[in-house]
Amino acid sequence: MTQSIDQAFIKQFEAEVHEAYQRQGSKLRPTVRSKSNVKGASTVFQRVGRGVATSKSRNGVVPVMNLTYSAVECFLQDHYAGEWIDKLDDLKTNINELQVLANAGAYALGRKTDELIISALDSATQEAVGTQSGQTDNDGLTRSKILLAFEMMGEADVPDDGQRYAIVGWKQWSELLTISEFANSAFVGEDDLPWKGSQAKRWLGATWIPHSGLTQVGELRFCYFYHRTSVAHASAQEIVTDVTWHGDRAAHFVNSMMSQGAVLVDDSGVVRMRCREVA
Repeated sequence: MTQSIDQAFIKQFEAEVHEAYQRQGSKLRPTVRSKSNVKGASTVFQRVGRGVATSKSRNGVVPVMNLTYSAVECFLQDHYAGEWIDKLDDLKTNINELQVLANAGAYALGRKTDELIISALDSATQEAVGTQSGQTDNDGLTRSKILLAFEMMGEADVPDDGQRYAIVGWKQWSELLTISEFANSAFVGEDDLPWKGSQAKRWLGATWIPHSGLTQVGELRFCYFYHRTSVAHASAQEIVTDVTWHGDRAAHFVNSMMSQGAVLVDDSGVVRMRCREVA
């Protein structure tokens, strides 16, 4: 009887960790290219250059575009989230407490997934800042800074195909709410107000998402406007959970783990918006 109870506990715990990660673990993984079931310590994402269309003479040979091809290598990293569950403590709790622990492990790995993606974004070099545009590091997320990033995306021929994303800190999200074009239903419509449903909305052809884990250097918060294909995420091992009994501790050790990585694929498809943020 005890053995079967343990097996039921293990299977339920594994299912809850996986479900929690899929539900709320990572906010950014759906916004980038993603490759699963990678074999080996790294994988390669292909990058294709821009083609040029030309004319030809009658009965002449069709000219080729001579596209440039390059590859970007994404290295995978192993991450773990473990915790002990004392046997007697387990008897004193109900299943909701176990679900809390399962969620904690899944959320920790979800935040790690986002950290990998944010680290890849941090390697980008295009920035919506400059004296000619009037943008400096002394202001927050302003309307003119956003429009400059939008302009840079257009000048780089980044596709406006519904796969553009913008991630900002919560301070910057509050600043966005002061911009009429972002928060006023007269501009965006009743259904697209940012406080209806989840904290994300469509604006300027992009999905805007607030995130608490964006890099901050001193008083500068790094926010990003990017296209989905410009950043890549790879997974060799999705989240798995191992639950083992340790008699010397009279406790189960629950270990959730994954092997993932992220890399910047196309620098021209990412624009950084540096925003002053004072606590």
